[in-house]
Amino acid sequence: MLEEMNDNLSPKNNETDGNLATDVQADNQATPNPETNDAAPSAENDEAAESLKKQKALSEIEASNAEEHEDETLKGRHEIPMRDYETLSMEVLVEELQKLVFNEKVMSIRDHVEEIKKAFLSKYNHFIEEKREEFLADNPNTTEEFEYHLPLKNKFDQFYTLYRDNKNVHFKNLQNSLKANLENRLAIVEELKELINPNENIKDTLKHFNELRERWKNAGPIPKDKYNHVWNNYHFHVENFYDYLHLDREARDLDFKHNLEQKQKIISRVEELLQEVDVNKAFRELQDLHRIWKEEIGPVSKEYRDEIWNQFSDLTKKMHDKREVLFEKMRGTEQENLEKKNAIIAQIEELATIKVNAHSQWLVQIEKVEALREAFFSTGKVPADVNEATWAAFKTAVRNFNAFKNAFYKDIKKEQNENLNKKNALVAKANELKDSEDFAATTPIMKQIQEDWKKIGHVPRKYSDKVWAEFKDACNHYFDRLKEQKNEHLAEEMEAFDKKKAYLESIKEFQLIGDHKTDLDAIKQHIENWKSIGKVPFTRRHIEGKFNKILDALFDKLSLSKKDSDMMRFANKLENLSESHDNRKLENEKIFIIRKIEEVQNEIFQLENNIQFFANTKNSKKENSIVTEVRKNIAIHKESLDTWKEKLKQLRNLGQEE
Repeated sequence: MLEEMNDNLSPKNNETDGNLATDVQADNQATPNPETNDAAPSAENDEAAESLKKQKALSEIEASNAEEHEDETLKGRHEIPMRDYETLSMEVLVEELQKLVFNEKVMSIRDHVEEIKKAFLSKYNHFIEEKREEFLADNPNTTEEFEYHLPLKNKFDQFYTLYRDNKNVHFKNLQNSLKANLENRLAIVEELKELINPNENIKDTLKHFNELRERWKNAGPIPKDKYNHVWNNYHFHVENFYDYLHLDREARDLDFKHNLEQKQKIISRVEELLQEVDVNKAFRELQDLHRIWKEEIGPVSKEYRDEIWNQFSDLTKKMHDKREVLFEKMRGTEQENLEKKNAIIAQIEELATIKVNAHSQWLVQIEKVEALREAFFSTGKVPADVNEATWAAFKTAVRNFNAFKNAFYKDIKKEQNENLNKKNALVAKANELKDSEDFAATTPIMKQIQEDWKKIGHVPRKYSDKVWAEFKDACNHYFDRLKEQKNEHLAEEMEAFDKKKAYLESIKEFQLIGDHKTDLDAIKQHIENWKSIGKVPFTRRHIEGKFNKILDALFDKLSLSKKDSDMMRFANKLENLSESHDNRKLENEKIFIIRKIEEVQNEIFQLENNIQFFANTKNSKKENSIVTEVRKNIAIHKESLDTWKEKLKQLRNLGQEE
């Protein structure tokens, strides 16, 4: 009879004292039938609804305890705070994964690791999509396969693989242990069946019973799908042992009383837990109390079994309701998060329609999108049923913005490539000239190259540093050589200055002897000697003026015509200008001479007109004296004109020689 009852447990027998099989209860729970219960009283419907809620609360706890009993490493898993991993960056997610894998039990971090994995891969895939779009935008006609290596992904894979390997080892060891423990517990149940033996001494039977209870307590975890059935069978036979055997009534009553007190303490503790602010913590302790009620405390007398179990289950239902309120609040927060994320998506979509035409303006737009992306990721969870759709909408919005942005940069990329070609041409020209020895001719060209470089716009970023480094190296190489050459020339020029200074002192003692040809040849020789000494530093050019003053004084003492004297002075001046290689001064001198020629020609023209005026007056004597004076003036101006023209001729000849 006992074996038959064991295999065919009825709902009624299993409802006592909380030792019920969840699957049996669920199968036998009365479900309202809309065809037969249209006019059912509302009180009955309310009672049925309350019964369903109570059963739901009990079932959740039974299922959780069954899972923890299968794997005892799950106990205390909620002691690790569950962070909102979606709001963390990829770097922080990898750090969290590393910390959990190396410091916590493998099954205690299961839910954490899966949440980290989901959050990391979402961000990583989005990141790779953006990089792929950038690659295709930069290389629209490429046949090259897109590849992008993110070291952070390798670190994530390393830690996740370690977690997975640890979990596999754990499960392999666990399965072997569960199988052995199940066989052991089933054997204990079979021994309990055999305890009911009227022919055996009651003291020996009781001793054997206590041994079986101790063995059961230490038998270890079993598969969760067997948990309720095996535990219910065990409790069924324990209760049979109390109820149907002729035990020592006093010992049985003491045991019943002790068990009742323990269960009353549990009920008192649950009442305290209902006041706990941290609902999740309270519910977690409630799960532990259910496990203790079922696994560690024996039965109570029949008269209290239903009553005390109903108290416990009613309190459990209240805790469950309180937890549901918390979940409802969390769902409200998730709805708020959804609204925030939808608003962020809308802003990104709007930015994908605002056209700007400058790189600086695009940088502002990009910063705005980056800020919105960060805000999206830092916003918490959304309802699970819209999570994928929200994530897809976000990715689409960002993708559209990137496509819009890339279209702009695709247009300016052609211009940047043209700029690159121009700069490469300047680099080639600078490299060609950097070793030139003709510094006078090359320096202006090199300076112009630098000015041209400044006028060229941006080049593609990946070539910018390289082309600038090549150009800078070529220019630095040339101008370093120019500086060395100038330093050498400066030393030579200072030596020439010292020589000219000494020569200047010596020429002050020079005296003309009165013979025109001899004196002229001597002055010319002094000029040649002075020239042969060489150039002096620019800051010492005043010495040339001193020498010219001495020459002017000597020319004044010579019986030379004004033109000859003028031309000799000019020849000396022209020589100095030529040696200075200052084209600007030469050009200014030419402009000055041309203007002087024009002035003299105008003077001559005016004087010739004046002659016509005076020639027509009545007083011939007066007319003749004035005309004579004007004619002399014309002659002087014509002589001056010839001198200026001769100077211009020499100046032009100098330009042709160069």
